[in-house]
Amino acid sequence: MNHFIQFASDLETGVKELEEAGNIIDQAGVSASTVSIWLEKLGDLAIALATTLLQAAIVAVVGWYIIKFLCKWAKKLLLKSRLDDGMSGFLSSVLRTVLQALLVIIVVGIMGIPMSSIVALIGSAGIAIGLALQGCLTNFAGGVLLLIVKPFKVGDYIIIDNNGNEGTVTAIDVIYTKIITADNRCVTIPNGTLANSTVINTTKEQKRRLDFDVSISYDEDIDRVKEVLMLAAGDCDSRLEDEDCTVFVRSFDPSAVKMTLRFWVKSEDYWPVKWGMQETIKKYFDKNHISIPFDQLDVHVVDKN
Repeated sequence: MNHFIQFASDLETGVKELEEAGNIIDQAGVSASTVSIWLEKLGDLAIALATTLLQAAIVAVVGWYIIKFLCKWAKKLLLKSRLDDGMSGFLSSVLRTVLQALLVIIVVGIMGIPMSSIVALIGSAGIAIGLALQGCLTNFAGGVLLLIVKPFKVGDYIIIDNNGNEGTVTAIDVIYTKIITADNRCVTIPNGTLANSTVINTTKEQKRRLDFDVSISYDEDIDRVKEVLMLAAGDCDSRLEDEDCTVFVRSFDPSAVKMTLRFWVKSEDYWPVKWGMQETIKKYFDKNHISIPFDQLDVHVVDKN
């Protein structure tokens, strides 16, 4: 019974509010038919807006998957071409960016925004973004320059003199280049920095020269030392036989004579041969009783008594 009384009271209050709203509409000089037309137009507008947004959403989703498919297909096609991996990755990144920008323009056009407004917005935004992202534009230009000049490619081992980083190049992207160091660390370097740095490519050529500097005592026989060093070089299977192998006196230091053994190896054998030959030279010196001098400090105690 109490619920029924409460419902009747709420219904009476609602009727009074509707009467007051009708009085307000009448006072404003707006007829009920006009309000009905307004509500109908508002409903049509809402339906049209919802339809447009739905179309734009469908185009955006479908377009995103199409771009993903096209980029994957283009990447496979580029990998099968004669282009190196760095150029293929760079072109794939540029293609993805262009297609995504085109998709945004299409979606905005579907939403009914005039193209003139879009162009003006892109122009003004481009200036602001260009000023804010000068570093990124520099890196992009640096990436284009690297791919044109080709001082290195994916798979090369490079040394950057300006910051001391070195490693194997794994990717050349639009903005950054990635290298993996010898201890398996990933270093990301801006392309602008690389374009303005001295880059040493240690694997571009097929062969490299190895120099081994050793110090001997002034009492040693230089000719005998040369013979021993040549014997040590002869034990190296990776040495290129058709290239020169020489031993010479490099300099006269205050406490030793510095000798140099020089020969050539393939670029991929550089580090294994360098590490192995240093051990081999020491063993040959020990076997032939050739001493390697080291710095010594003589202290003389003077008794003043």
